[in-house]
Amino acid sequence: MLQVEKALHQLHAREKAKQAKDEAEAQAEAMNQNQSLPQPFARVNAVTPGSPASISGLQVDDEIIEFGSVDTHNFQTLQNIATVVQHSEGKPLSVTVIRGGKKLHLGLTPKHWAGKGLLGCNILPLQR
Repeated sequence: MLQVEKALHQLHAREKAKQAKDEAEAQAEAMNQNQSLPQPFARVNAVTPGSPASISGLQVDDEIIEFGSVDTHNFQTLQNIATVVQHSEGKPLSVTVIRGGKKLHLGLTPKHWAGKGLLGCNILPLQR
């Protein structure tokens, strides 16, 4: 009985050590994925229900890393986004956001709708 008891203790100790190692590896992998996400340049702070932005799936607090041809590297002011929107009326734009720590691709078509503007959302620049 002592041998069985000893063997069970060893087995459980090894299993506990393996579980701790697996958790540490998973945490390290999650950190690496977060580090590989591009730096956002703008954040959505309002989306009107029924608007083109809402229909595309854009949500409040989405952090924008790509909006058509505008990305982290060439963004200077919100005018960059406004220009892309004006030139893309009726044409789908590729918008990439970070939501909940994950990168998400959306298709947004700027167009006239019942509300103001072509998108129906408000975007704020992020301080860099």
